[in-house]
Formats: sequence, C-alpha cells, structure tokens
Amino acid sequence: MSRARLPLVLAVSVVALLFAACNSGGDTTSPTATVTSNAGTVATPDGTSEATETAEATATGEPTTSTPEPTATPEAATEIPPPETATPEATQTSVATPEPTAEPTPAPPEPVEAIDALAGREFSRPIELDSYPGDRVFVAEQDGLVLLFNHDGSGEQVLLDIQGRVSRAGWEEGLLSVALDPGFAGNGHLWAYYSAANPQRSVIARFTVTGDVANPASELVVLAIEQPFANHNGGALRFGFDGMLYLGLGDGGSGNDPLGSGQDRSTLLGSIIRLDVRNASVATPYVVPADNPFVGEAGVRPEIWAYGMRNPWRMAFDPVTGALWVGDVGQGAMEEISVIRRGANYGWDIVEGTICHEPASGCDTEGLTFPVAVYDHSGGRCSITGGMVYRGSAVPEIAASYIYGDHCSGEVWALPVDGSSEPVLVASDLGDIIAFGVDGAGEVYVMRFGQSIVKLVSP
Repeated sequence: MSRARLPLVLAVSVVALLFAACNSGGDTTSPTATVTSNAGTVATPDGTSEATETAEATATGEPTTSTPEPTATPEAATEIPPPETATPEATQTSVATPEPTAEPTPAPPEPVEAIDALAGREFSRPIELDSYPGDRVFVAEQDGLVLLFNHDGSGEQVLLDIQGRVSRAGWEEGLLSVALDPGFAGNGHLWAYYSAANPQRSVIARFTVTGDVANPASELVVLAIEQPFANHNGGALRFGFDGMLYLGLGDGGSGNDPLGSGQDRSTLLGSIIRLDVRNASVATPYVVPADNPFVGEAGVRPEIWAYGMRNPWRMAFDPVTGALWVGDVGQGAMEEISVIRRGANYGWDIVEGTICHEPASGCDTEGLTFPVAVYDHSGGRCSITGGMVYRGSAVPEIAASYIYGDHCSGEVWALPVDGSSEPVLVASDLGDIIAFGVDGAGEVYVMRFGQSIVKLVSP
C-alpha cells in the first residue's frame, strides 16, 4: 500500500521531557525552565502478593473484596466528593528498580518517520486504536462509534455504535476508551468507558460481540461515577497482567481541584482504580481484589490502587515488564509521566509535577511519589498525551522506550525505560496528538483530531 510520508524532525538531541493532554480550566503561569527526567529506572508494578482474606459485603451494598470469586453485590457507585521548606526536587522517590533482564541497554532513541495508515482515511476525534482478532485493528471515535479495519484500511465495518447514549456536551466528554477482555476469544466481551448525562457521569460498561458486532442491548453497566464538571474525566481503560481492570480517573474537573479530589480517598475521582470484573453480572458487577492497598481502611474507597492524579488521560502497561505508565495532564506549569505503584500518592494538588501547587511554596511533600519525567509549557507545549512502551521490532530507533507526545506542539518523544538517557524528540509537526495505539505486532500509531492516523516507522 502506498502512503505519503509526513514531515518530521530529522536530527535532534536530548530534549525536555514529556508531553500533555486536554489541559483546561484555571491554568496558572508557565515555568521559566524546562525540567528533565528523573534519574533511575522503573520496574514491574507492586501488588502481586496473594490475597489473604475476603471481606464481606456490608448491609449497604459495598463491593466484596475477593481475589478470584465474587461473593456479594457492590453499588454502581455514583458520587461527588466534598472537598517544608523548599519546592520538591525533580528526583524519583518511590518507583522501584526492575529485575535485571538479558536484553542489552538500548542506545538513545533516534528520530523516526510517520506514514499515513489505514489508507489515509481521516477521522474526526479518534481516541483509541488497538489490535483485533484476524490481524485487524479497531478505532474508537469520541462520539461513540467503534470501527474495524484491516491493516491496509480496507474492510471497514462498525464494531460498536453507542452514539445515542454517549454525552458529548463537554469537549472532554464522550466515548473515552475501549478495551477487549483478556478472554475475548472465548467470551466476546468488549469494555467501554464513556460519558453519560442526567446525571452527568462516567460509565464503565461491558458489551458482548457476536460476529464482529457488539450489540448495544447487551450492555452491562459495571460502575457509574457522578462527575461534578465536564472536564478531567481521565479515560484509559486497561487490563493488567493480573487480569484486573484498571481505569484512570481525573479529579472531577474545573481548575485547581476545587473539590480536593486528588487527596480525598473517600472518592474515586483523582485516582487509578482496580476492579475484578472476571465474573461480572447484574447481581455482582465487580468485586474489589483483596490485595488492593486500601481494603478495610475506614473512609477510603477500596477500589483505589493509587491516587493524587489530576487527569490521567492515557495510560498503558509495558507488555514486557507489566509496569503501568501514565501521562498525567498538568494545570498550567508542568506535564508529567509516572509509573504507577500500588498505594502510591502522586501528589496532586499538593504538587504539580515536581513543583509546589497548593500552597505555591513550602508544601509538605512527605510520602509523595514524584514522576519519572516532566516537561514545561515552553515551545508551544500545553498538554501531555500519554503513550506506551515500544516493544515492537520494526522501529529499532525507539526500542524499549516510552513513547508520548504533546497535544498542542505535535511533538513526539521517546524516553528509555531504563533511565539510560533523557527523553529524545523523535518526531514533530504531527498536529493535535490525542492518543497512541498499537497493532498486534506492537507497532505504534498516532491519532490526531481531524486527520489521518499515522504509523511510526524507521526513516
């Protein structure tokens, strides 16, 4: 298939860190200096220990805590939360070191090129691309439509159409994520995370696919979370190596976290949650895994895996190590990349990235986990779009690197996951980057609003 090559930066050196995504409401002043990545390496996520007990459901319908088998009915929770001396250093504090592997340390990333994919077909607001059985890919649009394609762009068909139930009242509302169940080949389950109205809420739902078509009438709503504002809905729905379902939730919106959700563990807002949906049913939509970090802690939602997030728009598991990488959108000064650790507090809105936010100086950073990399808003950058760790084989220039971009500048960076170098600018001028995706071979695609989807390739 013939594809037009897009203009890219051909030679770059080490650059300022990562990118941002969907920054809205109450932004503050930009910093004067670019911040570089924190030293150190990252590892497989914590929290793989065996569950030691099963908590019984309360009389009010709180979710059961259980590792393999659900035993009680949770509520489909809807909620609105109530609301020392120096700025923290940009140093990694709580991300563990990975086990050594046999693979050699990669050279610093090199520039790559991007080519039109899917026959250059343009999309309005694509937010997800992933592999689908039969050597195909699906593409989800924010308006509520999920399409199937062959790799050359042929064979287009509708996989799921829920445009009638998805709210697009806010710019950041809509169908925000789609994921196939780990057991999809046998059960045909497709998972979606979308915005709904009356009341304004975010919904995790399961649909059943038959003959490559998901029937909207098969929907099972697993969790609904009331949203106080139309922005900062997070949006990445992912399954981990452990078979659990993870979701990144923003702080609920507006600007400067007016409800204090980032540090309020009595709400799911501002957190990464982890659910066991393997036996989801109308009676028991999900159970809380017994090894979630806050199970049994009074006043804390047991679904929470980590917290202190502002707007984790995109996140992805490293397909080799299982580490969960998140691009968390900043307020007005700094965008950040974090590797999620069980029970960790990532600091919003005490800190924004590595600098004090509330208060603006002298904030108490004890117990916080800082990002592995950050970048500021210089050079037209404004909002990070989290990507994924590249483990494909066709583009050795970015091997074993976390790939991410900026929604405003159209730049793409590669950050070696072993911490061997600073992030490197590998592509530019790509437009309004909103998401990254991978096909069955692990090759990386870049989605932009109002444009074709492009694929990263060797120059």
